[in-house]
Amino acid sequence: MNNDLDLLLALCSVPTAPFGESRVTAFVERFVKAHRSLSLKRDNFGNLLISLAGRTKGPRWVFTAHMDHPGMIAERMTGPTTLSARFHGGVRSEFVRGSKVVFFDGDREIRGVVSDLTDGDRGYPSAVRVAVKKTVPAGSVGMFDVGAGRIRGKRFQSRVCDDLAGAAAALAMIRALAKRRPRVSVAVLLTRAEEEGFIGAIAVTQSPSLLRKDDRLIAIECSAAQTYAPQGAGCIVRIGDRTSVFNSQISYFITQQAEAIAKQDKAFKFQRALMPGGTCEATVYDVYGYLAGSICVPLGNYHNMDKARGKIAAEYIDVNDWTSMVKLFNAVARTGHTFAPGHAELKKKLQDRFAKFKSLL
Repeated sequence: MNNDLDLLLALCSVPTAPFGESRVTAFVERFVKAHRSLSLKRDNFGNLLISLAGRTKGPRWVFTAHMDHPGMIAERMTGPTTLSARFHGGVRSEFVRGSKVVFFDGDREIRGVVSDLTDGDRGYPSAVRVAVKKTVPAGSVGMFDVGAGRIRGKRFQSRVCDDLAGAAAALAMIRALAKRRPRVSVAVLLTRAEEEGFIGAIAVTQSPSLLRKDDRLIAIECSAAQTYAPQGAGCIVRIGDRTSVFNSQISYFITQQAEAIAKQDKAFKFQRALMPGGTCEATVYDVYGYLAGSICVPLGNYHNMDKARGKIAAEYIDVNDWTSMVKLFNAVARTGHTFAPGHAELKKKLQDRFAKFKSLL
């Protein structure tokens, strides 16, 4: 994994599901072990924090992504060729029924077809029955069988982009920062079971062994593309989601860094938008009193639902959108020491303008 795209390809090929993130955890452990300046801590719930010490004291910047994706956890074989499994995550039942899936047992990949399901809340399945040709051990992670990570032209596609592509971007950032440490400390928080309603993120706030109250948080996501925020137009300073609007001070600071990069780097593109395709962890952190903003990339086939064709398919993102997001992460981390809460810089601009024109009132 000598470059950022290798990291993206590798991590997005790792099997995962809500409450079944152990393989992602193992990947992260290997990553941290390979970089001596990084340290790894976990809480009692299995959330992970990768830390990089800064050169001076000051509030820390924490970039947070989740390690799961809608998927299945095998429970038991109910017949020679029938598996019962829990389903977690927001994929509509009409897409899941009849879909091809794959379960991971060590190095084995056991394929099957969803033959029936139990509807849970809001038209999402809570359990599935899968026709398989081999026995699937209890606890095995299952995903939609639409292929591991690969690049096709300008598009990266995989059975999971949301949110392992976001996690990969954060790892790419902290790896680059480790070569020349930033002024203030930076961390990457990786949470569990976001797709079942932010369970890991809520756990972090309930027993805050990983977070500090003065942390500045950047929630990372792959968010369903919108007509006004399309793929190929750059990464997105996400102002809010379907549920809430994020911290305006953090959002303004991120936008300033994006504008500065755009003046110097013609390959860098960014957008600024409220992305209402779902709710992200920035809402959780805001509710529990943290300063939180968000950066995301537009996502195609959100949660593997190809709505145009009415079938399960690979998720996909634009490669340049993703590389632009990595650049923006690095810029925010390196300039984080200049962030002044209370809109100090914007307030000064307003005051200067008022002083210039107040005599005309």
